[in-house]
Amino acid sequence: MTEHTLRAFDDEIVELRGLISEMGGRAEAAIDNAMTALTRHDLDLAGNVVADDKKIDELEIAVERLAVQILTLRAPMADDMRETVAALKIAGVIERIGDYAKNIAKRVSQISRKSKIEALSVLPAMARLASDMLHDVLNAFAARDPEAAVEVCQRDKAVDDFYNSIFRTLLTFMMENPQTIGEAAHLLFIAKNLERIGDHATNVAEMVYFSATGQYLPDRERGTASDEA
Repeated sequence: MTEHTLRAFDDEIVELRGLISEMGGRAEAAIDNAMTALTRHDLDLAGNVVADDKKIDELEIAVERLAVQILTLRAPMADDMRETVAALKIAGVIERIGDYAKNIAKRVSQISRKSKIEALSVLPAMARLASDMLHDVLNAFAARDPEAAVEVCQRDKAVDDFYNSIFRTLLTFMMENPQTIGEAAHLLFIAKNLERIGDHATNVAEMVYFSATGQYLPDRERGTASDEA
């Protein structure tokens, strides 16, 4: 390729990384804002999370267009090919994470401001773990750091343990307090959304590892539950 073409290609790769970074930042903010809305019963903030999800969707489309442009016009090889394909896949995962945050925000109105269900006080800590995983794996992508990607995978078990604990707590609570079943069920769905965010952050970590090394991570144990939309 000519020097001009190489420079244009480099600019496109930088732009692609920037779009992924912006998507990730918006998804992180959506998780944090959805949980703040939940703990404060802030319906306006919850509504903002739902509305802002459209921007994440728009960024996904922008990533897809740029990635296809790079693949078709630049015919990248080896590392550049893997990074472009990884970015294309990662954009889809981040879009789904944004949907989970939106789902959490939609349930805020179903939780009483005076709710005394214990799990409500535990969920923010679980959300921080999942959000930190997303933040760190996107940093790993930007730095092409496979070791950091492996470390993110190792933290997924902590999110799973949180979910299992909350599931048992809420199930017991519902059995002992049947009048709270509806509200507790919404909290359980929120916990499941957070658990899936952790799973998707781990999926991104696997893509980052392959992009950086050309090798696949060893198979990890995966949950069998379906996505809750």
